[in-house]
Amino acid sequence: MVNLPSPSHPIRVCLADDQRLMRDGLRTLLELEDGIEVVGEAEDGRSALEIYAATRPDVLLMDIRMPGMDGVEATRQLLAQWPDARVIILTTFDDESTIFDGLRAGALGYLLKDVSGQELAAAVREVARGGALIEPSVARKVLAEFTRAIPPTHRASTSLVEPLSGREEEILRGITQGLTNKEIASRLNLSEGTVKNYASAIFQKLGVQDRTQAAMRARELGL
Repeated sequence: MVNLPSPSHPIRVCLADDQRLMRDGLRTLLELEDGIEVVGEAEDGRSALEIYAATRPDVLLMDIRMPGMDGVEATRQLLAQWPDARVIILTTFDDESTIFDGLRAGALGYLLKDVSGQELAAAVREVARGGALIEPSVARKVLAEFTRAIPPTHRASTSLVEPLSGREEEILRGITQGLTNKEIASRLNLSEGTVKNYASAIFQKLGVQDRTQAAMRARELGL
C-alpha cells in the first residue's frame, strides 16, 4: 500500500542534479513553499539511490543527464527496489526519446527546468498525493506518439457504465490535446474551477487517475 503524506507533515523531497547551482536553486524555490521540506541532495544517479535509501522521501526530483549513472537508469533501479517511489523527471531536454525513456523507467512526472516555483511545488504536491503530472508541451508529444502507435477502436462513450455528457466530452477533447484547465476554461468560456470539477467527474467515469491516463482511455474508446 502506498503511504501518502498527511496534511500535518511536510512533503519530504530529495534532489538529484549534477549541478550544485541548480540544486541550490531548487532547494530555495521549494523551501519557500509551505508544507515542503528538502531532506537530501545527490549529484548523480548512484548517489540518488543512496540518498533515497537513507531518507525515504515522498518525492525525488531527478535530473536526466548526470555523470556515471544517469537519471533514467537511476529511476529504473529505484523503482525495481522501491516500487512505491515517486519520481519527477526535471530536465532541460524535451526530445521524444528522452521523454519516453524517463516515463518507461517509471517516473510519475516530467517537467522542464523552465517551470516556475509554483508550478514545481504543485507538481511535487500532486505526485506526493499519488497522482501524475506531465508538463503540457511534453504531454502533447506523449499523446501524439500514443495516437500513432494505437489505432482508434471507434467504440462510443455509451460503452462506459455512465456515459459522458456533451460538456464532458468537450473538456476531455481539450485534455487529449494537452491543454491545461485554464486553457480549456478560456476556450469554453467557463471558470477554471468548473473545468477542474468536470475533469474530476470525467476521471471517475473513465476509471483513471490523471490527465494522461484519461487521454489514453479516451483514445481506446474512440472518443
